[in-house]
Amino acid sequence: MTLGTRLDAATGHLPAPLAVVDLDALEANADDLVRRAGGMPIRVASKSVRVREVLTRVLARPGFAGVMGYSLREALWLVSQGVDDVLLGYPTVDTGALDELAADPRAAAAVTLMVDDIAQVDLAAKAAVAHGTTLRVCLDIDASLQVKVGPWRAHLGVRRSPVHTAEHAGELAALIASRDGIEVRGVMFYEAQVAGLPDTSPAVRMVKRLSIADLATRRSAVVDAVTAAVGHPLDLVNSGGSGSVQTSAAAPSVTEVTAGSGLFVPTLFDEYRSFEPRPAAFFGLDVVRIPAPGYATAFGGGYIASGPATKSRQPRPVWPAGLALTDREGAGEVQTPLRLSSGTDLRVGDRVWFRHAKSGEVMERFATAHLVRGEAIEASVPTYRGEGGTFG
Repeated sequence: MTLGTRLDAATGHLPAPLAVVDLDALEANADDLVRRAGGMPIRVASKSVRVREVLTRVLARPGFAGVMGYSLREALWLVSQGVDDVLLGYPTVDTGALDELAADPRAAAAVTLMVDDIAQVDLAAKAAVAHGTTLRVCLDIDASLQVKVGPWRAHLGVRRSPVHTAEHAGELAALIASRDGIEVRGVMFYEAQVAGLPDTSPAVRMVKRLSIADLATRRSAVVDAVTAAVGHPLDLVNSGGSGSVQTSAAAPSVTEVTAGSGLFVPTLFDEYRSFEPRPAAFFGLDVVRIPAPGYATAFGGGYIASGPATKSRQPRPVWPAGLALTDREGAGEVQTPLRLSSGTDLRVGDRVWFRHAKSGEVMERFATAHLVRGEAIEASVPTYRGEGGTFG
């Protein structure tokens, strides 16, 4: 039975637009991440899921431990729902949320803040001192590849943390250690040029190899420098992403890896060679009119992924086969016209299934995610949005 036939059978009684998660594919992806991690604990990136029930199910599986959150208010909410280990993946300057964190001993023990600038630390320290508590922080280390050949310089990776060298990391750690109410828990390296790029060319694969070699030595030097600066061993050295789980897990000093997109496998992950893509998240739209022979128009669908405004960020129709977005309109705010290839037929009322370009972002568009197993809905659960949680 085809994917579309299964999803139609499970959700045909429901109105569209609607979001579904294929549990069989999700669980197979989770097992594959654990296999590739080789025993290293996997922290789940919540921004790539944004459905609390799915987070709960994944965290209950062997091999997964803790959440990487993207917002401090999200972290506080997750702790209130029973999550006991949230590492923020990004710095925060939300002073109200910092005050809430410092005022709640349970949250303060469960949440680790991400920092790469003493100004961020000072905001956290002010809240910690006001409430007589200790807040834990993790240093975000720039994991990009910086290539220097004579006068030529290249920055290969994302523009993330300003902290790149072991010397800089040690200096920042020493400054942090001098602040009251703050404890350095660990360091994080997100090698976006390895974990977030598909294997589309020999040049990309070469950059990945060079980056892995660079981090193999620089990561250990950073850990040593930070440890010396704070005067105690680090209990957290986080690295990786879904596309680099196996190389990050095998690296010296690393204590855990992060993965999120590898659970749902959006279209941007289709070209990876490091794992077998098993798409697990879909959204369905219903055809509402036939504007001309060879075309059909579906209601909704303008769910464009973040990043550079290119075709790669558009959703992709995957069932029935033989459908494509039109160049003039693409995925529309209220309607999405589709071009039909020869032999493909759609009628008013038919359902079309799409995949999103990125992972958890599409769940911001829906209040409910339908968890499908085989040809039936196992559960219909709220997304973050459905629970009233819009965290950025």
